[in-house]
Amino acid sequence: VLWVALFAVGMGAGARGADKPNIVILLADDLGYADLGCQGCRDIPTPHLDSLAVNGVRCTDGYATHSVCSPSRAGLMSGMYQHRFGFEHNSGPERYAAENFGLPKTIPTLAEKLEAAGYATGMVGKWHIGFKEGLRPHERGFDFHFGFLSGARTYLPGVADSDPLVRNGQPVNDEKEYLTDAFAREAAAFIERSEGQPFFLYVAFNAVHGPLEATPEYEKRFPGIADRKRKTYAGMLSAMDDAAGRVLATIREMGQEENTLIFFYSDNGGPTGQTTSRNDPLRGYKGQFFEGGIRVPFLIQWKGKLPAGSVYREMVMGFDVRATALAAAGIPKDTSLAHLVTDGPVGAGTSQLD
Repeated sequence: VLWVALFAVGMGAGARGADKPNIVILLADDLGYADLGCQGCRDIPTPHLDSLAVNGVRCTDGYATHSVCSPSRAGLMSGMYQHRFGFEHNSGPERYAAENFGLPKTIPTLAEKLEAAGYATGMVGKWHIGFKEGLRPHERGFDFHFGFLSGARTYLPGVADSDPLVRNGQPVNDEKEYLTDAFAREAAAFIERSEGQPFFLYVAFNAVHGPLEATPEYEKRFPGIADRKRKTYAGMLSAMDDAAGRVLATIREMGQEENTLIFFYSDNGGPTGQTTSRNDPLRGYKGQFFEGGIRVPFLIQWKGKLPAGSVYREMVMGFDVRATALAAAGIPKDTSLAHLVTDGPVGAGTSQLD
């Protein structure tokens, strides 16, 4: 089956006014290449994320745009190599960040582009590409944001943290849920509020980034894992899978499954020693530019448009997510995965889908 033909059909339908597809990006944090069931993981079931591969396309050679969090997310939102605007390193906590840290306002974000095209735009989760006024999510094209601005924080409610939760820039002091569960709740609510309007939802999980914290309920799912660190990691990953499942279920319940283009990948590879993430069979880990630092699980679903259960073996990257989302929305100029597949790496004009 030629992916390009189906993608062309989908984009043609998506670009017509009210038929513009919804766009969802699910971004994991520090997930290893072999951390999903569809990627070979055997001790931590991930049925909801695996369903994206069952119902869509699994890209075997998917890459993040950088080997650490901040630059990778800046690449996704900007569609540009980070060094073009001096964004090559993590910020560290907000209180230690450079005064001018953030994605420059002169560079439009994906949200700003889609908002201008009539989309409701929502973000849930970790931002990490701007702290100061004018550089925060609700000021960079997102109608709604719930999450935090820094690179990491506690997952547990009731625990003091110097990097607060915020809702559209205002502190949230009454959160009672485990953070990944709270992100699922807020993401589902945004989808429900957006009925009748095409929506863009960016769910930027901080799972499975440290600190290693899971609820007892999540850890109890893994009685066969003896290693203390791995058990906690398994609980965190299982919580993220459940959160992704809640987003997918809400889309399905709203009758929007065939009108929603969904991407999933990780901002970089896993930091194996710190968290027990696995990058098998790749060399290296987060922070390195060996394959293990930048090659990540990469899944795409658009039911009825992309062939279910397919495997794509050419290189794709985080930049392609932004470009393809814009093309699906009928916004011209950016190069998309459709063009990538059409032209081929050597102009072959054929798809590499299995």
